[in-house]
Amino acid sequence: MHRSDFFNPDTDAWALCICRYPIPIRYRYEDKDDGLDFIEFSNYLKEHEKKLRLTFKSLDKNDDGQIDLMEIQQSLADLGLNISKEEAQKILQSIDVDGTMTLDWNEWREHFLFNPATDLQEIIRFWKHSTVLDIGDSLSIPDEFTEEEKTTGMWWKQLSAGAMAGAVSRTGTAPLDRMKVFMQVHSSKSNQISLVGGFKQMLKEGGLMSLWRGNGINVLKIAPETAIKFMAYEQFKKLLSSEPGKVKTHERFMAGSLAGATAQTVIYPMEVMKTRLTLRKTGQYSGMFDCAKKILKREGVKAFYKGYIPNLIGIIPYAGIDLAVYESLKNLWLSRYAKDSANPGVVVLLGCGTLSSTCGQLASYPLALIRTRMQAQASLEGSEQLPMNLMVKKILKNEGFFGLYRGILPNFMKVIPAVSISYVVYEHMRSELGIQK
Repeated sequence: MHRSDFFNPDTDAWALCICRYPIPIRYRYEDKDDGLDFIEFSNYLKEHEKKLRLTFKSLDKNDDGQIDLMEIQQSLADLGLNISKEEAQKILQSIDVDGTMTLDWNEWREHFLFNPATDLQEIIRFWKHSTVLDIGDSLSIPDEFTEEEKTTGMWWKQLSAGAMAGAVSRTGTAPLDRMKVFMQVHSSKSNQISLVGGFKQMLKEGGLMSLWRGNGINVLKIAPETAIKFMAYEQFKKLLSSEPGKVKTHERFMAGSLAGATAQTVIYPMEVMKTRLTLRKTGQYSGMFDCAKKILKREGVKAFYKGYIPNLIGIIPYAGIDLAVYESLKNLWLSRYAKDSANPGVVVLLGCGTLSSTCGQLASYPLALIRTRMQAQASLEGSEQLPMNLMVKKILKNEGFFGLYRGILPNFMKVIPAVSISYVVYEHMRSELGIQK
């Protein structure tokens, strides 16, 4: 498909800008009386005009109070869409009132003040964070790609950059991840394991390299999980969207959750093996294949899906809260602190992503702990083979509510370094692969 098959320079280019700098268009009934009075309408206009001003300033690259031909081309190039001079002229002419071939603030405001931006097809989502932020728990909603990115092959470069960032990030934080799993399974009221004590125990049993046990398969599962999630997400979006080509927020969330569930179903045996390899004692398994062979021989095929139910249930709160908190924090920052640009910048977006992931983990962590214990049960001597409901009852009875949060300290400790490593490697990979900013 050629770019001109889906790009309309009279409307779609400005949809790009509007999507990059979201503008709240719907009237708000602040007093909930299903009616719109003058004060509510006035407040709407003030808020909308503020967003328009931010967008105008962001597009006005040289701060001369005018948007010209070159600035239109540059703005769209920044969003990954290169257009010709003729197409840029068409865009300019559709808004330019006085025929100067430049747009001043008044022309911009008059054109967009009552423009139904929500009816324009969403072409891209500018604020992305799930590809960059990999903290070892890939339950978040997949990134979306524009038609331009899909037809030019840019999407696979984005995914490759994200996968490499995830691999380096997981390897860098593997000791903390192993400590988390170790505490989830072995720590209890009668066997309190501290962070320092746990590391000493692991070093004594297996030496320095034992801190990276299970990391190989944890890195190996990134590629199939990412690919399956991406392909499933595209299909679920088509199935769930009420209007062709348009995906609403709740439809995107449902598609993302179903895509996550599909990916987890396919790669779940690798999750079980990761837990077993992470907890293994020296000499227990010679490698991944030996681990798989021994599990299959001793426990059968069902063993590869132990803990599958709590893992599946955990996707919904994690993905939902992660997405909701991220969008809320980003919009809160925009409403309070945005002055000269509607782009929050890297630091703010990373902060929003870190906090949203943390909130998502807090909600889903008990289910993650149950999943890990069920995966590890058969490998522990004298351990009962309990189903999910009985395991929850046992933990609450013997260890109390906070027993469901064993190992959360090392889990939180790895978030900031994981996010930082992911971002640095991701940006480097983008540069190496020739992905435009």
